[in-house]
Amino acid sequence: MNTLPVTLSKRFKRWACLTALLTTVVPSLAIAQAWPSKQPIKLVAVFPPGGSVDQVARIIAPVLSQQLGQSVIVENKGGASGVIGTSNVLSAPADGYTFAVVFDTHGVNQSLMPNMPYDSKKDLVPLILVGTSAMVLTSNVNNEYKSFADVVTAAKAKKNVSFGTIGNGSLGHLAMALLGKNGNMEFNHIPYKGGGPLMTDAVAGHVPLAMGTVFLSKPHIDNKRIRPLAVTSLKRVPEFPDVPTIAEAGFPGFEAPAWWALLASSKTPPDIVKRMNEELNKVLQNPDIAHKLSAQGIEISGGSVDKAKTFIDKQIDTWAKVVRDNGIKPD
Repeated sequence: MNTLPVTLSKRFKRWACLTALLTTVVPSLAIAQAWPSKQPIKLVAVFPPGGSVDQVARIIAPVLSQQLGQSVIVENKGGASGVIGTSNVLSAPADGYTFAVVFDTHGVNQSLMPNMPYDSKKDLVPLILVGTSAMVLTSNVNNEYKSFADVVTAAKAKKNVSFGTIGNGSLGHLAMALLGKNGNMEFNHIPYKGGGPLMTDAVAGHVPLAMGTVFLSKPHIDNKRIRPLAVTSLKRVPEFPDVPTIAEAGFPGFEAPAWWALLASSKTPPDIVKRMNEELNKVLQNPDIAHKLSAQGIEISGGSVDKAKTFIDKQIDTWAKVVRDNGIKPD
């Protein structure tokens, strides 16, 4: 006598669960099927115009637009080392029309900044790792540091060796902190408000050493205004084949790559994430795009979403330890 109500109850529960599932899934499927015909796609470059993030976004946008048959626009939202622009992306609907173009500061912000408005690992999904680049430790051509060995000798002797970077807590800052910790060396960090001011003082000799990306440093190296001493990649870079890596100059395994990636809200429908990854890989395989990115000193990466996530999560974990170990605070 009691089996009928129980059976009906079970059926009702199954129907309720199925209804709830469809309520969640059907809108996502509809969004994915309509994408990208609804409206222009926005790439939010999380740094101001003129820098490498802006350049990467503007190199990618036209070809991505052509492939998708939809307008792709670049909007600059700088501030707080990329946090403001990334927050802007997360505040937009997660419908595949707003993405972030980020720099390596994304891997540092979570551990460096108090009261972060998002969780870098949980709230964002990587679409693709665009590429990586070495950073270059340079000296003014007129100062006493003629080689990386000169820097090491002076730093071990506690001779108040000063270096500049694009800002406090930047990857260049953390790389030098890690180097100092590993080698029992002392460095004095001088933070600048971006690459422009840093290079102005480096060229003028107002700061003896500078740590910046190939993109930032190469024009001034080519003009013989600053001298490259070492690079932070595991292998030498084509732009400076005679410049040693820090790893081969006495610090085995040392690596601190600059990198660029495109991210989406983790709430974005999986089909759109998959399609964007496929389209972005096509973009990076375009010979013209490859040439333009290479000219910026970027070694193209590409690959799967999982590959990008593994790389970025490792960067977040690596630099979180450096921030903790060295008591580094934001400006």
